[in-house]
Amino acid sequence: MGKTKVIELTVAQREELENGYRNGQTHSFRQRCQMILLKSEERTSVEVVGILGSCEMTVNNWLKRFKAEGIEGLRTRPGRGRKTILQAADLEQVKRAVKQSRQKISVARAELEESLGKEFSHSSLKRFLKKTLVATNELEKD
Repeated sequence: MGKTKVIELTVAQREELENGYRNGQTHSFRQRCQMILLKSEERTSVEVVGILGSCEMTVNNWLKRFKAEGIEGLRTRPGRGRKTILQAADLEQVKRAVKQSRQKISVARAELEESLGKEFSHSSLKRFLKKTLVATNELEKD
């Protein structure tokens, strides 16, 4: 068995991690904060894995990232995940197609797929409309 990696936390760091653990926006961020807090209690990575259900390498990697970057290093970096098919540049065409075929979104989707040269699902179109229309409505309110 290797040496247990222990991290010494300042009072401010501990408070910040506890706040992140309680009030973090995403489950993954809260779990990462909990990992660091458990490691600061001189627990082994195996014990932390038993509590959180991840793997040893994950615990050690997040510990290393916390040491290098602080609590901001525990946040998921932008650019992760699949890129969106419909972009902001497509908004006007999407609005026009939906306006013409309000009652049948599937017709609007077929027209958009043909004109944009992109394939996407009904759910992708709904998600794009919801996201962009909420964003544009918020801008109009200000």
